[in-house]
Amino acid sequence: MNPTGTWKQKTRQFGTILLPILITQLALFAMTFFDVVMSGHAGPEDLAGVAIGSSIWGPVFTGLSGILLAITPIVAHLIGAQKKEEVPFQVNQGIYLATGLALVVILAGFFVIDPILHAMSLEDSVRRIATHYLMALAFGIVPVFIYSVVRCFIDALGQTRITMYITLLSVPVNIALNYVLIFGKFGFPRLGGVGAGYASSITYWLILLISFIVIFKISPFKEYQILKRWSGVSLITWGEQLKIGIPIGFAIFFETSIFAAVTLLMSEFNTATIAAHQAALNFASFVYMIPMSIAMALTIAVGFEVGARRYDDAKKYCVLGIGVSLVLALFTALGLFAFNEEVARLYTTDATVLELTKVFLVYAIFFQLSDGIAAPIQGALRGYKDVNITLIMAFISYWVLGLPVGYALAKWTSIGAYGYWIGLIAGLAFGAILLSIRLVRIQRRQRRQLHTIQEPKLVG
Repeated sequence: MNPTGTWKQKTRQFGTILLPILITQLALFAMTFFDVVMSGHAGPEDLAGVAIGSSIWGPVFTGLSGILLAITPIVAHLIGAQKKEEVPFQVNQGIYLATGLALVVILAGFFVIDPILHAMSLEDSVRRIATHYLMALAFGIVPVFIYSVVRCFIDALGQTRITMYITLLSVPVNIALNYVLIFGKFGFPRLGGVGAGYASSITYWLILLISFIVIFKISPFKEYQILKRWSGVSLITWGEQLKIGIPIGFAIFFETSIFAAVTLLMSEFNTATIAAHQAALNFASFVYMIPMSIAMALTIAVGFEVGARRYDDAKKYCVLGIGVSLVLALFTALGLFAFNEEVARLYTTDATVLELTKVFLVYAIFFQLSDGIAAPIQGALRGYKDVNITLIMAFISYWVLGLPVGYALAKWTSIGAYGYWIGLIAGLAFGAILLSIRLVRIQRRQRRQLHTIQEPKLVG
């Protein structure tokens, strides 16, 4: 990251940060995407089982790894304030914290997976596949959480291209392992959807190993000596990171877990409906990586400028990021409308599931527009380290408004399962409005603070 003076310079620097993040996010999500798609070709039960397992794992991973996103604004602020010597300690404490969170998730999963799945009205074969898929994923939880911290460190330095390369290397490996383990190739047993879980876990270990090699041997990362300058666990530092990270993580969790809650509520419908819902939701989540990537780029850019107290520059990055997000959201919505059937066919060849998926994808179009506003604003607010109000707004938008509306429409109207999607769209739209208001208020407050600091100098 470097200071910029013109819109052209900001656009170039923002694009340099954003493009690798976008490719990285798409590649990371591609693992889950191909898990679901390839499992769908193993059979409807495998599609439903892996999709349900993914819907449970998704909120847990995004929520808890969201806590670790605190490393990005912390490091960005330190670099912007010329305090680089403090970075290694923060990153190492983040690695300790990531390991602890991963172990808690594994332990909790041992006790809660069966009760959650038995609370759903699933066919026995679907429940069995979902259970074993999650058990297979458990082997990769520790490495993927630690990688999240390492990635935040690399990205906060503005070197987002590096994480892009790391992730791109892992995608073909994951696809190959899926092919071997799902369909039983080259002498391996045919594991169906469960094989996708093992493939992802192996891939998580691979990307962690590669990232360690990068920060140990390649400049500018090796100068920080992240893997050489270890210190003991600092609960005080954990507290500081959690103070920023918990609101970020829970805000993400409230948004992603509502989709898991909808999946639980939709278990009253037949397997074809569940499979179609999850297929459409999987694709919508895949497209969501675009505004999410813009949000991550904004956290870096805004955090860097705020750390240096260049508040006008931070505001300009906000305008740039939100504008780009809206334009791309319109393009993806139009593309999804134009290629509705082609997208649905990626997931299934079953005629019933195909027709249902096509309808769900129409509703997914409206996700793109709300996400195109809400996601980048969340990223900008993280750059300002304003995370607590965002948490409350997320809870109100998704759980107080969105879910009850969806439940009422699904239960008491003829819309049925599609009612839940209308509720989700309403929650996302409401969240976008609240977040927009919050961002404007933060920027006005920052400007007043800057004028207060500068005023004595002008008088003197």
